[in-house]
Amino acid sequence: MFSSRFLLLPHSFKAGKRAENATSHVPATYVLKSHNMIQIIRTDSANEDFIQLVKFLDTDLAEKDGDEHAFYAQFNKVDAIKHVVVAYAGEVAVGCGAIKHFEPGTMEVKRMFVDPVYRGKGIASRILSELEGWASELSYTRCILETGTRQQEAIRLYSKSNYIQIPNYGQYAGVQNSLCFEKLVK
Repeated sequence: MFSSRFLLLPHSFKAGKRAENATSHVPATYVLKSHNMIQIIRTDSANEDFIQLVKFLDTDLAEKDGDEHAFYAQFNKVDAIKHVVVAYAGEVAVGCGAIKHFEPGTMEVKRMFVDPVYRGKGIASRILSELEGWASELSYTRCILETGTRQQEAIRLYSKSNYIQIPNYGQYAGVQNSLCFEKLVK
């Protein structure tokens, strides 16, 4: 299930400043501890570190999207997302991502972000891989996502991760500054 580079640790070993304050309404949380000390936890959208990282993401996207930000923001609410991952460098939350049910067999990747200081270290690829693995474990066979044409780093990440561009779906159909991608996961 997991690469030999990772060790699955129980919830009690969870990294991060919020670990000792985890509440009972959070689902079972696991840590994937790598040899280079980036730790990835599985949680949900109530995780305080995830909420803070999403605020940074929204600020970044507001600058990149300009006047179009309000349109995109309406599709990026984080309340009640059941499948969230947060990456930690030591006790510092440095990246996040989420998946949510889109249609039978398909999860949508949402809220991907890595702190700019930590970019270029493979963290986003690891977050995305963890989300894909989680989707597969839940018996989903496909991940889809939308990103903006101005998010060149994201486009490179998804291309490098074997996502293929598809026609814009759902609310993004006909939106000129959106690019949609998919990947089959098993």
